[in-house]
Amino acid sequence: MGIRYAVGVSGAMCAAWGGWLLLQQREPWRIAVWLGGAVVVHDGLVAPLVLAVAALVGAVGLRLRGVVRGALIVAGSLTAIALPPLLRPAGVANPTVLPLDYLRNWLLLMAAIAVLTAAYTGVRAMVGRVRRAGR
Repeated sequence: MGIRYAVGVSGAMCAAWGGWLLLQQREPWRIAVWLGGAVVVHDGLVAPLVLAVAALVGAVGLRLRGVVRGALIVAGSLTAIALPPLLRPAGVANPTVLPLDYLRNWLLLMAAIAVLTAAYTGVRAMVGRVRRAGR
């Protein structure tokens, strides 16, 4: 119970510090709009998509559905972070600010998450079969 209060107090202190830093900005409304957009993307797109796929995976009866859910949460979070450069790739005044190919790198990350999830699920399934066969 003490740890819960310590985490809560540290979270409240971090939120207060973030609010103080926000008020120090010249145009705090722009950051507020970005944060509001992040909430809308998360609650309106990522969370329903993850829940729908998790329900689908559960309906199919996949035994390692927690792994799939975890991969979807990681993919959704990375997508939410990469969304601004993906939506406005050429809208930068300074070309050295966003010099990378974000679409290619995002696609590589999504492919890596899919391959790692499939490999982990396959290895776990094979280990389960070996254990059941050894009994």
